[in-house]
Order: sequence, then structure tokens, then C-alpha cells
Amino acid sequence: MLTLLWFSRDLRLDDNPALAAAAERGPVLPVFIEDSADAGGYAPGGASRWWLHGSLESLAADLRARGAQLILRRGPAGAVIDELLEQSGADAVYWNRRYEPWAMARSEKIKSGLAARGIAARSFNATLLTEPGRVATQKGDPFRVFTPFWRALQAQASFEAAVAAPRRISGPARPVASDALAAWKLRPSRPDWAAGLRSQWQPGEAGARERLAHFLERAVAGYAGQRNLPGARGTSQLSPHLHFGEIGPRQVWRAVHAWSRAVTGERRSANEHEKAQASGPDTYLSELAWREFSYHQLYHCAQLPREPLRPEFNDFAWDDNPGALQAWQRGMTGYPIVDAGMRELWHTGWMHNRVRMIAASFLVKDLLVDWRAGAAWFWDTLVDADLASNSASWQWVAGCGADAAPYFRVFNPTLQGAKFDPAGDYVRRWLPELAALPDDLLHAPWDADAGRLAAAGVTLGRNYPAPIVDHASARQRALWAFEQIRGGRKRR
Repeated sequence: MLTLLWFSRDLRLDDNPALAAAAERGPVLPVFIEDSADAGGYAPGGASRWWLHGSLESLAADLRARGAQLILRRGPAGAVIDELLEQSGADAVYWNRRYEPWAMARSEKIKSGLAARGIAARSFNATLLTEPGRVATQKGDPFRVFTPFWRALQAQASFEAAVAAPRRISGPARPVASDALAAWKLRPSRPDWAAGLRSQWQPGEAGARERLAHFLERAVAGYAGQRNLPGARGTSQLSPHLHFGEIGPRQVWRAVHAWSRAVTGERRSANEHEKAQASGPDTYLSELAWREFSYHQLYHCAQLPREPLRPEFNDFAWDDNPGALQAWQRGMTGYPIVDAGMRELWHTGWMHNRVRMIAASFLVKDLLVDWRAGAAWFWDTLVDADLASNSASWQWVAGCGADAAPYFRVFNPTLQGAKFDPAGDYVRRWLPELAALPDDLLHAPWDADAGRLAAAGVTLGRNYPAPIVDHASARQRALWAFEQIRGGRKRR
């Protein structure tokens, strides 16, 4: 017996139920199929391709250490699997499920085709805390509000024991050819824009474990108070590792709970210090649940990446303004907290979550640019570009999604910067041209007089742009546009 183990995306060995079941059955043929042309129009962006190369390198090395070879093939997954079955003589195919609509349809087609030929086909959940269809209201409807979803998810959060990676993995009796990873050209060369990504990240399962350990050691206790401060190292930065399945959400959940029990023990509510320590893990797990909620939305609404959940937003008068979109993409809007975030994104492939919300709000509400344009840019530039989280988060900011922020909640980028980066550490890191400005002017350089600007070496419009819009006027324009679709809804 030989099992073809299809690494559809969970690129890890620990707590990998498909791998554990395949190894228990007998010899295993590990395979990764690059089938982005069959990805429902959502081929990975440049940053994701860069990460995938490193993740596959790491996975291949981990498999070699256990006696197995990772086979790389490119093409439609169903056709590649058929070809590999013929070449290897495998009589079963196992994989971990993905939950993008196109991926679910692909898996069902492959599974039914294999079953018709008498080939065992099994899929497992390694991507989510629980299957998205299992969390529902008492009426059986999908949740549209996060808080009751979070309560229901917590009630279900009892997971089977983690499965350890096999110590040895026996392979097929006959050799199977593999593509060379370098031939896929996942990483940029001319120009090589990935220097910042290389300095920031270590793709792969070992990198995920190291980042989780660092978070538990140094940040989880203070997470509730630090997570909104982009100048502090207060978040886990596990999102790209979770996206590529180098670590699973159940592994993270168990590790955070274990840390909490070890630190607070039975005296969790004994004093204020221990209560504060408990709030960090609890807050972090609720953020992990937002990822789950996003998948829940995508599972129940396949058009989430393309259409607003609130249908009245189909009539919204977005401003087709390529110049404004480009200024936002380049971090040249004249609003320091927005520009710092966009430059962090370009340099590292990641952006702090609080700044993501500020930058997204600025694009959608100050500039009135369609949220889908922002989602497309994030899709190409984020190393954690995840179809569910990216789509749901942009709809949340735009006010057209599930449990969305009300449209009239327009983030003031100046106040947000002063509140969450009061000492200016974040802005000074990513906007060195403003570094010499005093704290009280850093987030509003246009308020500085000519003398103070000159003393700081700042010339607005030359080495740093003047604001491309006036926030107060832009806010009023956004609210007026929203009132138009509200009025249209009432008339209908």
C-alpha cells in the first residue's frame, strides 16, 4: 500500500492529521502541486510566492530528515494526481482541506473521481479550529456578528490530541520524478525587491515554532495592552505561518492555554496582576477567532472577495482615482501613520494590524477608493495574504461586511497616530525624513511653522508630501456618499 500525501497547503509535519494517517497506513509519497492557474482567479501575489519558496525548502528538508522526498509538480491538481498515481502505483490519496470556494469545489471533484476508480480518498481539517459549517446560530443560520460567534466557538473548542510528526517516513518502491523548486521562479530576481522580507522572516515550520515561543516568552502577557501599539513588539506575527499551515491554529490555541495555566494556575482571579496576565492570552485567542470568523464568512458566501455582504453597497459611488490609489500604495499620502504603514508593507510584506485598519480606512473613506482595490494591493504585497481574512477585513473597514464598523466611523489618521504611536517610534522608523520633528508635530507636520520644518529638514511637497486630501472635508464627503445609498435603500 502506498498513500499519495497531497500537501495542499498545510506545510508542516507536526499536528498534521493527513500525514499521520498516511504514515500509519504505510509508505508515503509526499507531493506539493503548484496549481495557481486553477485557483479561481486568486493566484498568489508576489510576496506570497516569495514565502512559498522558503516554506517548501523547509518542508523538503524536514521530510528528508525523516527519509522522505517531497515531490514538486505543477499543473491542475486533479490531472497531476492522476499522473502521479499511475507513475507511483499509489492506491490512496490523503490531504488536508482548504476552505476557499474554488478549493472546496476542486477537492470534491477530485474525491468523487478517485472514489469512482476505487482509490481511497480522505481529507482532514488542519487549517481551522473547527469546521466552518459547524458553528451556527440556534436557528442553524451562519453568524453575522463576531461576539456570539466567539461564544459558540469557545463552547466547541475541545480538540482531539495533537498528533506528533512521524520519526521515519518510508517512501515508494520506485522513484518518482520531481520538478526543481528553482525552476518555478517563485522569488524575484530582476529586480530583487525581497531584501526586506529576507531580513524579517524565516519561512517554514521551525520559524513558526520559534516565533510562537518568542511571543509566549515576551509578549503574550501584555498582549491586551500592547497589541495596538505599532512601535512595540506586542503581536505574535504568526499570521503568515498560519496562512501557509507551518503551524496550525489548534497548536497555537493549545500553547497559549498551556502558558496561561502555567502562569496563572488555579489563582487566576486572585489579584489584579494575575487578572492582567490572564487578559493577554484571552484577548489573543479572540483575535485568533477573528481569523476563524473570516473563514466562516467565506464558507457561507463564496462571493465575499468580490461582492459586499451588504447589497446596498453595490450602489456606492466609489471614486475611480488612480493617482490617489498610487499615492496610497507608495506611502505618499502626507499622513504619516498611513505612509509608515504602507512603507512597512512594501519593505517587509507585513503591516501591524492597527495600522492596517487606519490605512484601509483612509483609502476607502478619505479617498473613496473601492475597497476591492485595496484588497488587491494587500493580496499582492502581504506575506500573510489570506483570501478569507483579507476579504472580510476590507469589508469590515468599508462598512459593507459582517459585523462591520459603521460607515460613519471614519478613522482620523492624525488622532490615531498620536494615540497609538505617541512617541513616534513607528513613524520615525519608516519615515526617516520626518524623524527630527518633535513628537507633537510628527503626526501633523503641516501644523509646523516654516522655522520648525526647516529645523527638522522637512520641506512639505519636496521631501515629504503635503496631505493629498483634507481629512475633515474627506470625512464629510464619505458620509454624504453613504447617505445616498441609505436613502436609495429606503426608497426601494
